Amino acid sequence: MTSGSALNDLIGGALLRSQFNFRVTANMADKDKKKKESIFDLSKYIDKPIRVKFQGGREASGVLKGFDPLLNLVLDGTIEYMRDPDDQLKLTEDTRQLGLVVCRGTSVVLICPQDGMEAIPNPFIQQQDG
Repeated sequence: MTSGSALNDLIGGALLRSQFNFRVTANMADKDKKKKESIFDLSKYIDKPIRVKFQGGREASGVLKGFDPLLNLVLDGTIEYMRDPDDQLKLTEDTRQLGLVVCRGTSVVLICPQDGMEAIPNPFIQQQDG
């Protein structure tokens, strides 16, 4: 028969082993998880002007200086395009200089190169003959 302290040591050792095994298993599971990768390859746009649209309707353009997998962007020489106060969906000719900014990736809706961008009519809306 084992003494009380020996039994406690035996139980304590078993608990430590089970905790150690859990940690090792958890670490192995973490290594097996695939790293999240961005579906965008923005590296070809580094040091080039881009235009960004955000949730809520804001738009800005600037030179892309950096990004991360969460689509956080660093833009330099940024210009924000102001919206019409009467119709928030329409942009005006007014702009404001923002300079160096960090754009939060969760609010980014669209990224496109500044060069060669042109607006086209929505092909899904039937045009009214006037």
